[in-house]
Amino acid sequence: MEVGTIVRVAVDVAMDRPLDYSVPLHLQGAVRLGSHVLVPLASREVTGFVVGFPEDSFPNLRPVLGLVHPEPLLRPATVALAEWIARYYCCPLEMALRTVLPEPVRSGDRWKTLQVAVPISEPPPEAVWARICTRAPKQAEVFQWLRDNGSTAVTLLRRRFGGGAPSAVKGLVKAGLVELRDEVQSREPWEDQEVVSTKPLELNTEQAAAFAQVVERLDGGQEPGVVLIHGVTGSGKTEVYLQAIERILKVGQGAIMMVPEISLTPQTVERFRSRLGPLVAVLHSNLSQGERHDEWHRLRSGDARVVVGARSAVFAPVSPLGLIVVDEEHEGSYKQSDSPRYNARDLAVVRGAMEGALVLLGSATPSVESSYNARTGKYGLAELKSRVEGTSMPVIRVLDMRGGGGGQSSPAVFSQALLNGLEQRLERGEQSILFLNRRGHSSSLCCPQCGTVLECPNCSLPLTYHRDGEFMLCHYCDHRQAPPRECPSPQCRSTAIRYAGVGTQRVELVLRKLLPKARIARLDSDSMIRKDRFIEILGDFRRGRLDILIGTQMIAKGLHFPNVTLVGIIQADMGLHRPDFRAGERTFQLLTQVAGRAGRGDEPGEVFVQSYTPFHPAIQYAYRSDYEGFYLEEIEVRRTLALPPWSHMVLLEALGADEAMVLAETMDVTQQIRAWKDPVMQVSGPSPAPIARLRGEFRFQILIRTRGILRLVDRLKPLYQQLRKKRGIRWLVNVDPGQLM
Repeated sequence: MEVGTIVRVAVDVAMDRPLDYSVPLHLQGAVRLGSHVLVPLASREVTGFVVGFPEDSFPNLRPVLGLVHPEPLLRPATVALAEWIARYYCCPLEMALRTVLPEPVRSGDRWKTLQVAVPISEPPPEAVWARICTRAPKQAEVFQWLRDNGSTAVTLLRRRFGGGAPSAVKGLVKAGLVELRDEVQSREPWEDQEVVSTKPLELNTEQAAAFAQVVERLDGGQEPGVVLIHGVTGSGKTEVYLQAIERILKVGQGAIMMVPEISLTPQTVERFRSRLGPLVAVLHSNLSQGERHDEWHRLRSGDARVVVGARSAVFAPVSPLGLIVVDEEHEGSYKQSDSPRYNARDLAVVRGAMEGALVLLGSATPSVESSYNARTGKYGLAELKSRVEGTSMPVIRVLDMRGGGGGQSSPAVFSQALLNGLEQRLERGEQSILFLNRRGHSSSLCCPQCGTVLECPNCSLPLTYHRDGEFMLCHYCDHRQAPPRECPSPQCRSTAIRYAGVGTQRVELVLRKLLPKARIARLDSDSMIRKDRFIEILGDFRRGRLDILIGTQMIAKGLHFPNVTLVGIIQADMGLHRPDFRAGERTFQLLTQVAGRAGRGDEPGEVFVQSYTPFHPAIQYAYRSDYEGFYLEEIEVRRTLALPPWSHMVLLEALGADEAMVLAETMDVTQQIRAWKDPVMQVSGPSPAPIARLRGEFRFQILIRTRGILRLVDRLKPLYQQLRKKRGIRWLVNVDPGQLM
């Protein structure tokens, strides 16, 4: 039921339960499911969303005071998705509703209006016109422009005619020749960028087979379900996505195109706009509040029917929804780090099932879970095993750095083989990409006399040295301090302190010394000093104004530069030895994705992988481009240890300033959970988190594995509600955690 005389409202306050209100006669019919309403709560007024219409409730209910927006902001399907999030991820319903609706939309109308000068349609009276031409030539000039070009914003008239334009317009208004109106201006993030229209490309045999499977599912008359498109880097997955979306648009439906990183959005938007034109909108957290507001409403109204965006795009108000594409579906960035800790890929599957939309998951290195689902028949599978246009996969060379790698000037950063390869590319006018997933100059500062490492005062982590600005920084809590001139240990105070480890700043510094003629740029979060800096650097690289691009994970995937023939991975095993069961999988995926940036044009590519553990299986499988071998070994390990996909995991984490109190609390909660005696559940812990202290709080974890996830979360949520009320300790619930750090 979508209307009624009693409404259930999830108020925008930390209540963790909806409240019932009566609907006054003048609002009956106007208050619907998903309506944004104003209601009384104790002695104040709060807003909330209508999530149901119960037939019975308590007597003497307080009435709804009014509508915040005349039309419901949430469709029934969106309310159902929010309720699913609240249940599965153990979060309050009001928090789930805040997640599915951008803050600029929730907070009210933020339309940007412009004052527009509109000329009268009939010719001006001769006497009036003659007087203006004689006494006010600026007014005459402006009026003639308006007659020739039509209605124009006053701000644009100022740019064309100078500072006297507003006064001229006022004079024309007084003379009755111009009318001023306020008009809504849509703030489109890419309105200043011109794109060249393109047409669909001819599909090769593998692409055509994948597209045929998509068409069969769309036209089959049954639930479309999910298809995993497993295609090597450069195999043309995006063209399959585009042609699937074009087919969806022809039948009056819309589509969601998700990319894992905001950094991939500009390139994807450009390609989609060149094919689909103004039907494309964009949604991600780097947009201004006004841009997010306007793009959301473009989708809501149907003016735009395709959205490109990162994680939050899964909630876009596209209706009717026909297709959701999750590109690079294996990426950990689809997992939200704050509550509710949802995985946007999994929500895409859930939303697709709720709204009858086809879901395409694409990757060159699918997650073990998605591959398992495809191989067991839960998902469809389409494979693209070769690159488009017959280009070959790059040659991968693994370089053993344990003996220094043969480098001369700086053996800790560059092997001689990699340095030689860079020099050869410079001589041939080809481009190179260097990847290191660590920003800063050096990862730590240590004393060789006593072994002391300078740690963050708030976290159990070393501080990173940033040469740009000369400071030590914690990448977790943002603590910043000046580099010390002597050992921080009071018992030592040696001045022989050294910086250890390598970051992107150090790579850039060393490279500029070794190759002084090379044009080099660095792409990491430290170098993004302006909103458009990322687009600017990539544009320069694409146009050949740069020879070498150094970067972190933001350059690791999805980017297409045909002139790149060398990719160097500075430290391939950086994340390999983390205490996380997905460490090997993440390393394999990252190496494969980064390697895929090479050799995408006419010239063959070469990849140099520098490693201190060159014979680790993850590195060896990446070296051989052997996804099948990696998957078969990994899935057997997980089966033996009952790890996903053989189970679901829930990570409970307690944080507090008093270490003893946090440990005692986690031990008590662990006993409560074990007392449930669920035969399909295994409980591990409590144990200190791998990062035992973070932002001044001690962290202890309880890890639960289960084959009955819905039963578990239904039992956990009331327990979590009780734990949240305790003072001195914060509890976090992470269902299907992406990492265990």
